[in-house]
Amino acid sequence: MTMTVRDFRAADAAAVAEARRSAFPHLVTTDRTVAWEVASAPEARRYRLLVAEADGRVVGSCELGLFPDADFPEADGDGPGVACANTSVRADARGRGAGSALVSAAEEHLAGLGVAKVFAWTLDEPASVAFAERRGYRRSRSSRVQRLDLAKAALPPLATDALPDGVELRTAADLADDPRPLYEADVEAMADEPGDVREGRPPYAEWLARTWDHPALDRELTTLAVVDGRVASFSLAHTDGRGRYWSGMTGTLRAHRGRGLAKLAKTDSLRRARAAGCAEAFTGNDGENGPMLAINAGLGYALSALEWRYVRELRR
Repeated sequence: MTMTVRDFRAADAAAVAEARRSAFPHLVTTDRTVAWEVASAPEARRYRLLVAEADGRVVGSCELGLFPDADFPEADGDGPGVACANTSVRADARGRGAGSALVSAAEEHLAGLGVAKVFAWTLDEPASVAFAERRGYRRSRSSRVQRLDLAKAALPPLATDALPDGVELRTAADLADDPRPLYEADVEAMADEPGDVREGRPPYAEWLARTWDHPALDRELTTLAVVDGRVASFSLAHTDGRGRYWSGMTGTLRAHRGRGLAKLAKTDSLRRARAAGCAEAFTGNDGENGPMLAINAGLGYALSALEWRYVRELRR
């Protein structure tokens, strides 16, 4: 078998998407989202997508890039402090060297950029964990991927005349002419998300390109809880046209937390998704994000997969 690692080509999009879905079945990913990720990445991120090709067939990929504005001690001016390198290999092609070839190529590239540490996600399964730890990665945070069977889910009823005082439910489609209110809510909520790396507030133009124009974002299924004309809470919906729904982000402005608005927005979004024909809903939460874990448990989500974020030092 001949294994080759090379840069992504536009013609690889469908094969890369298929490999990702094989490795991580919960992902909402399509050939369109793969091509978009490559084309729309901010220049400062130095995004690169590598593919592993075995005997002419794409069997895996590794997406890597910098966190250019990270609030991280190693970002000291001598080079970028931190980067990510996330690898996926088709389930039927594992154990043949594709993962090792991809990770080695990614680490070599990032080391050449002066990166201090690289972060990577892996499933909590023996082979994946052993692979990461053999390569010198150490375990960091966990993420709980949860699944909801929308056909059977007993979602809470929603009556517009029973909403909390002053709260109105809308969709992102209502902001087609001016999505800035959602941007303001999203960046405030993201600032409080638990995680290894703190990134700076993205400029509005970058947010438009990376969030609002994301090809998987379904604006009709994305619910906004509006208070006094301002987006107070929201639940972003990503869909793949295959009956799958992924919660891109659910958040609430600090001044409106504790009122149940996040659960309200997510419930409405899920009900819309079911009416639109979505069969499965997935979401991922940091293991320390107690409030969202509680909301999702209350909606009937069950653990589908556990992921670990691993980190390796490339320079000291």
